[in-house]
Amino acid sequence: MSNDPFAAALRLLAVRERSSSELAARLRRKGCDEERITEAIERCRDLGYLDDARFARQRTSMLRRQGRAVGRRLLTDLLAHGVPEEMARAAMADADAEQSEKEILAALLRQRFPAFDFASADDRQRRRVVDFFRRRGFPLPLILAILNGREED
Repeated sequence: MSNDPFAAALRLLAVRERSSSELAARLRRKGCDEERITEAIERCRDLGYLDDARFARQRTSMLRRQGRAVGRRLLTDLLAHGVPEEMARAAMADADAEQSEKEILAALLRQRFPAFDFASADDRQRRRVVDFFRRRGFPLPLILAILNGREED
């Protein structure tokens, strides 16, 4: 396997989209040498199989759609996958233009906690719901605004 980093790269990319740095790290773990890794990555880019901006947009879209990450949590995830910060922020801005964090939070609240009423919930229930959204990167003021507004529905 370490003989042909390009073939290994194709196998990895066939499973799912990856960033350049993530792919390079996987090839290093397979024992490929740096020069051949660089060549394989460039060839994948030239052929259109590898595109960090596309990866950032797809990952951003997927995490937001599933309600798994927004804001700082999403940025941290993209950076951990080797996406340059400027590119990650651009992908996040594009996604925000399509659907705001407020809309995502409201939809996730309806889906995940359809019967939740902030006004009548006890402290433990409130904390559980608020913490659920905070772990996903939603800012506390937005969470509280949506939860308090929900009692007027």
